[in-house]
Amino acid sequence: MAEPIRTISSGEMAALEVNAEYFGVSTLQLMENAGGAIAREIAKRFDTSNKVTIFAGTGGNGGDGLVAARHLSCLGYRVDLALIGRPSDIGREIVRKNWEAVRFMADSVKTVIADDSTIVPKIEGEVAVDALLGTGARGPLQHPILAAVRVFNEASSFKVAVDIPTGVDSDTGYVANEAIKADLTVTFHRAKKGLLEAKDYVGELVVADIGIPREAETYVGPGDVLLTRKPRLPETHKGDYGRLLVIGGSETFSGAPTLAAMAALRVGVDIVYVAAPLETAHDIASMSPSLITLKLEGDHLSPENCALLKGFLEKSTAVVMGPGLGLHKETMIAVKELVEAVGRSKVPLLLDADGLKAFAEFKHRVDFPLVLTPHGGEFQILTGRELPRGLEEKIERVRGTAEELNATILLKGPVDVVSDGERVKINKIVHNPGMTVGGTGDVLSGIVGALLSQGFDPFRAAVSGVFINGAAGDFAVSERGYHILPTDLIDRVPKVMDDPMSHITVRRV
Repeated sequence: MAEPIRTISSGEMAALEVNAEYFGVSTLQLMENAGGAIAREIAKRFDTSNKVTIFAGTGGNGGDGLVAARHLSCLGYRVDLALIGRPSDIGREIVRKNWEAVRFMADSVKTVIADDSTIVPKIEGEVAVDALLGTGARGPLQHPILAAVRVFNEASSFKVAVDIPTGVDSDTGYVANEAIKADLTVTFHRAKKGLLEAKDYVGELVVADIGIPREAETYVGPGDVLLTRKPRLPETHKGDYGRLLVIGGSETFSGAPTLAAMAALRVGVDIVYVAAPLETAHDIASMSPSLITLKLEGDHLSPENCALLKGFLEKSTAVVMGPGLGLHKETMIAVKELVEAVGRSKVPLLLDADGLKAFAEFKHRVDFPLVLTPHGGEFQILTGRELPRGLEEKIERVRGTAEELNATILLKGPVDVVSDGERVKINKIVHNPGMTVGGTGDVLSGIVGALLSQGFDPFRAAVSGVFINGAAGDFAVSERGYHILPTDLIDRVPKVMDDPMSHITVRRV
């Protein structure tokens, strides 16, 4: 029985390309490999007596087509190239570099510019290549691309689509108005999900390797942050970007829940409620006017507080429970009651520190979004077993426990391990010895909790949170040395979220 085709979404593919560049494989290299793969697939099927016509757009997909034109010409094929659009519309530098290279090849590649629907050239030759639009394109086609698609489909040539037939939604396979009907689609790295839903347009499907390293998928990287950035729309309202409830603090600890809450605000959550015992809540309120404190009766969380907290569960889009909570007997009982309430409401929950230790007493497989963020000692409490020393064994233990609990586990350590029982990512890059200072784990909980509150998948939220937290710590150390405070991480969260690739300037490999 044939193995199922592994697929990838357009967003995941874009993130992979960013991660690949972060780990040293540039997008220019990937484009070169993609165009070379197209040329090789054509060469397998047609000898050099055949003419190839390439329709290239002005984006990244067009860049792949430009590279293919150069490779095919070097192999001895006669190549006609039509740039569908104005050269001034080429925005990416890597595409412009390849356009300039092909323009220089005036003797071997016949080039025309079709920036108007009325001047799209007819296709001559045995092979036609669609490099018009790539996986990021959505919605109905517009001229001159639409005119080019119509000319392309009318040709009797053997039709090759680059990555995705133009007009086909790469994630759904939906065709809004018209699309290329290819005889062969050469897609890169992994099949795009929509290709399996649009077989009438795809033709034969070939998945070509373009040199994306395995580490781009298995290591946490800046591309993972791009998958958890929520665009801000002008018509949005307060609360649209998350309402997070942080339950923590005790008569001894007030800083931990405050750090988690402030980190969540820096991520971009609209509202953060911090539920803490009365005196602790007053202390937290005095630390920042940005926080809304819920003042609980008593010196620590108890079952008597649960009625109030259950009411706020209905207002919240995610919950972080545990930072500074303490382990009083009453607190352990209250945690169990609140976890059960979360289970009924299906609100995403992150358990850290004492909340996680309390959960270990009654742990069970859950049916709601749950993230657990233990360090090695807490993981041992959670599982009742010593954590293996070897990385591969450690990864498997985390994966197996996550599968057993139906949760996402973020194991903190010199090498962070994140798994939801199926997917696994590790972090070897973004962290430093300065982050042993107390409170950085609370900042991480706040970041991940914020992403959960904005509706992101628990695994993606945890992976992105690891990078944001670690990169913020690296920036802090690069500026202050090993004398950082957890608040230094919070101050640098926006920098990482706005430009995650900027971490490459302080990355230690």
